[in-house]
Amino acid sequence: MLKNPPHVIVIGAGFAGLSAAITLADKGYKVTIVEKNKEVGGRARVFEKDGFTFDMGPSWYWMPDVMEGFFNQFGKSISDYFELKRLDPSYQVIYGKDDVLSVPANYEALKHAFEEIEPGSGMQLDKFLAEAEYKYKVGINEFVHKPGLSILEFMDVKVMKAASKLDLLQSFSKHVRRYFKSSKLLQLLEFPVLFLGAVPKNIPALYSMMNYADIKLGTWYPMGGFGKLAEAMYLLALEKGVEFKTETTVTSIEVSDHRVKKVITSNAEMPADMVVGAGDYHHIEQELLPKSSRNYTESYWEKRVMAPSCLLYYVGVNKKLPKLQHHNLFFETDFEKHAEAIYETLEWPENPLYYVCCPSKTDPSVAPEGMENLFMLIPVAPGLKDTEEIRARYFEELVDRLEDFCGEKFRENIITKTTYAYTDFVKDYNAFKGNAYGLANTLKQTAILKPSIKSKKISNLYYTGQLTVPGPGVPPAIISGQIVANYIVKHQK
Repeated sequence: MLKNPPHVIVIGAGFAGLSAAITLADKGYKVTIVEKNKEVGGRARVFEKDGFTFDMGPSWYWMPDVMEGFFNQFGKSISDYFELKRLDPSYQVIYGKDDVLSVPANYEALKHAFEEIEPGSGMQLDKFLAEAEYKYKVGINEFVHKPGLSILEFMDVKVMKAASKLDLLQSFSKHVRRYFKSSKLLQLLEFPVLFLGAVPKNIPALYSMMNYADIKLGTWYPMGGFGKLAEAMYLLALEKGVEFKTETTVTSIEVSDHRVKKVITSNAEMPADMVVGAGDYHHIEQELLPKSSRNYTESYWEKRVMAPSCLLYYVGVNKKLPKLQHHNLFFETDFEKHAEAIYETLEWPENPLYYVCCPSKTDPSVAPEGMENLFMLIPVAPGLKDTEEIRARYFEELVDRLEDFCGEKFRENIITKTTYAYTDFVKDYNAFKGNAYGLANTLKQTAILKPSIKSKKISNLYYTGQLTVPGPGVPPAIISGQIVANYIVKHQK
C-alpha cells in the first residue's frame, strides 16, 4: 500500500468510473467518486415504477469473460454478486410477421438454421467465425488495453504480426459478403456493429469479433436486471474503500500551474491530487475547464462522428405476450433508409427498425405476476431535438407494429409508460449531442485517433469512458477504466 496515498477524484459513477476507482483503490490510492445522479451505474441505472423494475440502458450482456476477468483480479467472481443466465434462444430477428429467425444458443443448431436460409452457409459460418475468434482473442489480449497515446505502443513484433490479420483496412460490409449472400444472414451478422456508430461499410472488418462474442460466447442475462452488474461494482468499490458522493454536480475544475488543484461541486470544494474524468469527455473539457486547459477545440468536437442516440420507452403491460422473446430485433423495414437517416441526413426516420427487450420472459422479479416488462428502442441520429409530440407519434407506431406481430391487442393493457430521448441524455449525463453510445468506432477514430486519456496541458488530469479508448459498450467501458488506472499507477509520481 502507498505510504501517503494521493487523493484521486473520479467524476462519474458509470462503468468506466467504477472500474477506474476500484483499480486505483486496490493499488492503495484514496479515491472519491463524484456523481451527479442519485444512483450509480451511469447509463445502466435502474428505476422502479408501478411494480416494474426497468433497466434504463444496457440490456445485452455480451463478452462475459471481460466482466468475470475484472472481478477475478480482486479475488472475486460474478457469482459472488448475482446469477448469470445464458439465454436460449439468444434473440429472435423479425423480418416479417410470419418470417422470424430464432437464434439458438447451440452452435450446431444455428448452423442448421443458416443452411435452411442459404445452402452451404453452415460451413461458411465456421470459416467466418474462425477469423472472428482470432480477432477477438488478439483484440482483447493485445489491442484494447493499449492507452492509445502513441503509435509506438503498436511497434511490437507480436502486435504488428497480429495486426496484419485483423482486417483494419477492409470494411465490415465487404468482409461479411465474402462469406454470405442471403440478405437475412447479412442483416443478422451486421446488426452487432450497428451501435458502433456507422454503417457496416464504414466500420473496420476487425469488428467481426463482435460476431464471435455474439454466437460463440453467447447472450447472457444477470438475474434481477443489468443494474446488478453496476451494483456489484459499487459493492466492490465500497469494499476497497472508495468514497461516494452522489447527487453532487461538478460545476468547475480549478487549475493552477498546469495542475488541477480543486474540483468545485454543488456541495463543496474538493482538493485533489489527481482527477479522472469519467463523465462526458466533451462536457468536462468544454464546460468545466478553463479554455487554456482544454485538449481540444469546439471545432474538433463538432467534427467527431458520434454513435447513435436513442428514443426509448419503458412500458409495463398487464398481460403476457407469448410471441415475444427476451430480445427481439425488428428488421421488417428498409435498413438502408433508416441508416441514411441516422448517419447521413441526420433526421427522424420513417418506418424505423427497432428493438424490444422483454426481460420478464427470463426474470419474474422485474414485473408483477402475469405481466410483461418492455424496453423499446429506436436508434436515431445524435443531436435530434425531441418533443412530446415526436415521442408520442413513434410510440403509437411501435405499438401498432408490435400488436400486428404479436397477433393481439395490448394497447389498452399498458399500465405504465416512461419515455427517454435526447433531452434526457443531455440532462442526466451531459451527453454530447445526446449520444447514447459514445464515439463512432470508425477507422479514423480508432486507438491513437480517439480523444486522449491524458490531458496534454494538465499533468494530473485523465479521461476514461466511451469517448476515448477502447470505445463504446459495457465491456469496453470497464476496460477503459482499467487502462487509465493502470496508466496512472505506472506513470504518476
